Amino acid sequence: MMLVVGLGNPGRKYAQTRHNVGFDVIVQLCDRWGISVAGRKLFGALVSDGTHQGEPAMLARPQQYMNRSGQPVASIMGHLKLSAERVVVVHDDMGLSPGTIRLRSGGGHGGHNGLRDLIAHIGRDFLRVRVGIGRPDDGQDPADFVLGKWAESEQSWLPGSIATGSDAVEMILSEGLIAAMNRFNVRDKPARAANHGVKSNNPVPESGALE
Repeated sequence: MMLVVGLGNPGRKYAQTRHNVGFDVIVQLCDRWGISVAGRKLFGALVSDGTHQGEPAMLARPQQYMNRSGQPVASIMGHLKLSAERVVVVHDDMGLSPGTIRLRSGGGHGGHNGLRDLIAHIGRDFLRVRVGIGRPDDGQDPADFVLGKWAESEQSWLPGSIATGSDAVEMILSEGLIAAMNRFNVRDKPARAANHGVKSNNPVPESGALE
């Protein structure tokens, strides 16, 4: 059993915002697997139970605000008796260029409030699918940027980014993190989006801060 967590903020106000791209990947995985997006409530999260290539997985979207994501995830982990190494977290990353996907295990929070709270509750050893959203314009508040709606100009790469993030989660489930990293952590590899023809910009160095 694996737990796949998409980070975001609940409610219509935050739908289609950059900070909610983790939610968007979970929604696409539910659609691919033919399971209910609405799911059921469990420990402050909406969860959907599915299977990918024989590997059972619970897909979760915490329904607390981003900076309180840790407790729902910790409670679900306790309920399922999972270690952090069996948890995949999908989140936005300002340190990556738009459309870029990177995978890793462990690490810090880099200023990302959702990751900060997760680390406080479950430690650092969870797996991560980082979805690049780019950086705000000069002078723009990073918080306003991540909580802002996707711009029309971003629609050219966004579907591909969500699709590739979903591909990455599925490969982690079916083949493990190392195999998935070997595929998705290749420099200049474009995001995949069936029927969209989307290519990402060249990635920036991975040391950038997260919000």
